[in-house]
Amino acid sequence: MKELEIKSMYSLEHSIVGDRLSTLTYPWEALPKIKDWILEIGKTLSKDEYDEVSENVWIHKTAKVFASAYIAGPTIIGPDTEVRQCAFIRGNALVGAGCVVGNSTELKNVIIFDNVQVPHYNYVGDSVLGYKSHMGAGSITSNVKSDKTLVHVKSEADGVDIDTGLKKFGAMLGDFVEVGCNSVLNPGTVIGSHSNIYPLSPVRGFVPANSIYKTGGAIVPKAL
Repeated sequence: MKELEIKSMYSLEHSIVGDRLSTLTYPWEALPKIKDWILEIGKTLSKDEYDEVSENVWIHKTAKVFASAYIAGPTIIGPDTEVRQCAFIRGNALVGAGCVVGNSTELKNVIIFDNVQVPHYNYVGDSVLGYKSHMGAGSITSNVKSDKTLVHVKSEADGVDIDTGLKKFGAMLGDFVEVGCNSVLNPGTVIGSHSNIYPLSPVRGFVPANSIYKTGGAIVPKAL
């Protein structure tokens, strides 16, 4: 299904791993590769632009990181990004330029494109967040199914059922996605670009681009 493909969801020029992503079909295929990509890229970063503040943690000199934030490697924090008080970055985190990682936000095994905001009490694990996407306060990704089985990406409307082969899979957010406060993106959630999720939504499966996910799970096209 082409709408689920990387080229349909993301502007690849807005990530330092855009060239690598372009070699894949679906965004979740990147999840097992994030650690190696960070280690490969980190060793090539200019020392005039990035400080290696601890082993395999590279932070751009223009980034602002509060003293109470915790950052484990391997991680890259891009230019002009702000990592706020008590943020918890557990490693395998690739954070782009101009991002906000907010107070008490937790990241693990993620690709965060440029200008993404996860600003308040968010958990984002085993996920890819596209350019200028935004997660409202308290919204989280749930990255493991309760029965611990492998994650499938499903779209009942289109008859799609893709076995990802992954046990850990949070959410794939396309460019310009807006997730409302206190929503839960269940394992295998894929949200197409320019879509909006209502607050307090439990989301599962595929939400097409340019859609609104409403209370009760109804999906309607956005008025263009």
